[in-house]
Amino acid sequence: MVKIAVAGGTGSVASEVIEGLLARNKHQLVILTRSDKPSNVITHPDVSYVKVDYGDRASLVKALRGVHTVLSFIVVHLDPESASQKSLIDAAIEAGVKRFAPSEWGSNKVKEIPFYAEKETVREYLRQLNQEKKVIEYCLFQCGLFLNYLAFPYKTAKHFDPLPLQWDFQNCRGIVLEGREHLDGLTLTKVQDLANVVAEAVDFEGEWPTVGGIRGNQVTIEQILALGEKIRGKKFALESVRLEDVEAGTFETSWVPELNHPSIPKEMVPIFSKNTLKDGLIGLSKGVYTLPSDEWNQLLLSYKFTSIEEFLTEVWAGKP
Repeated sequence: MVKIAVAGGTGSVASEVIEGLLARNKHQLVILTRSDKPSNVITHPDVSYVKVDYGDRASLVKALRGVHTVLSFIVVHLDPESASQKSLIDAAIEAGVKRFAPSEWGSNKVKEIPFYAEKETVREYLRQLNQEKKVIEYCLFQCGLFLNYLAFPYKTAKHFDPLPLQWDFQNCRGIVLEGREHLDGLTLTKVQDLANVVAEAVDFEGEWPTVGGIRGNQVTIEQILALGEKIRGKKFALESVRLEDVEAGTFETSWVPELNHPSIPKEMVPIFSKNTLKDGLIGLSKGVYTLPSDEWNQLLLSYKFTSIEEFLTEVWAGKP
């Protein structure tokens, strides 16, 4: 048994990872929170919540004493200059933490996605800290897109709520880039598989890889749509847009995946939704969601990932 600290541990992805760790019934978890009354509290005898101030180094060090592994889920685009994560890393080193996982949980390419840009700041910070000698073991857990998004509007995990993508299985339609159906395969990983891999990684006796690719599935857009048509039993209506129009923001479609979320003012939903679609399409053109490596697949050869066909069949077979 080891003690694990989870920063930003009340978010949906963090909560799924916590559930994966608790399923092993062997670790003690400390959830670091900024709030006196955190939301999404997981009640369990091996889980405790500690309020921290990321600007207070001494309190952070105190909270991390005796911790073996720190998993960070700090929201990077809400952390200017990565101040909170840098402070967390420094405190972890001072407290004698063995392993650190920065807030990744997605793509290996981040410069192409504006709200992921700060991830590169943290990566460089960790590289510099370990340049002369290793002061902390760390791994960039990267899993591509979550397969669970393809279930929208159905929820397929305890905590993770899917958002709509440009592949709409409910209404059998999609928005694609003109002439780019054969883009390099996307990496799609079920959020529960990510949670299980992290739990395996915590128990892993060897040294963590610096880059930790997790490939649940590697599929092309063409294959995703073909599976949709096979399982839904009907042809998908596709709308093509030119990349140059998307980049200019002048593209037009008959529909846009609508991102209704409590954090988005209702009057901003149309603008936010179209900008998100724009960023997503541009990201696809640059291979943002295609992982070049699968380090954890190779280290955990016996682990069986959920296949995209298995997942989509379970969600969509028989749906009207």
